[in-house]
Amino acid sequence: MAKQINPTRMELTRLKKRLKTASRGHKLLKDKQNGMTKQFMEQIRRNRELRSKVEAGLAEAALQFRAASSAMGEKELGEALLLPAGEIGVVGGSNNIMSVQVPTLRSDGSLAASLPYGFADTSYELDTATLTMTKLFPLLLQLAECEKTCDMLATEIEKTRRRVNALEHVMIPEMERNIKFITMKLEDNERQNITRLMKVKDVINAR
Repeated sequence: MAKQINPTRMELTRLKKRLKTASRGHKLLKDKQNGMTKQFMEQIRRNRELRSKVEAGLAEAALQFRAASSAMGEKELGEALLLPAGEIGVVGGSNNIMSVQVPTLRSDGSLAASLPYGFADTSYELDTATLTMTKLFPLLLQLAECEKTCDMLATEIEKTRRRVNALEHVMIPEMERNIKFITMKLEDNERQNITRLMKVKDVINAR
């Protein structure tokens, strides 16, 4: 690879500038990778906490629906839940984490803690189960947001890791080898020039 390089001082200066830029870029990318990894671990912990809360809430709601089914009967429960529950509004946005645009999801408040059915043929257990699911909705949004953030950060961390490795193990070592080759070549040329000058001097002095 180095033998294809033109061993001139201009090329040496150019390579040294490129090496300096690559080294600075490597440090910045490494810092970015470390920062994103820290953010990723924080999101993983948040994801674990949210998932635990959601799973606990769903388990509680399942028990309440089971109690409602026992109190009302499966047919009556199914008929009550067939009624439209209304629309759920979600407001989407974005947030910047280490130059990665990740989504944000929030309820617009349209999901009120109300029941979509009448009270005549339903039980208290069904009311409790329905309200439990309603209260879980903001947590479900946070969990979806957190999981998507984790996915996007993981993808960006992998891309950054490949760039860091390419600079660290391929580009920077190659530039260093080329700089060493040109430096040695220039030094060798300098020694040859000095030797020729000394011979010329000796010839002139011998006359």
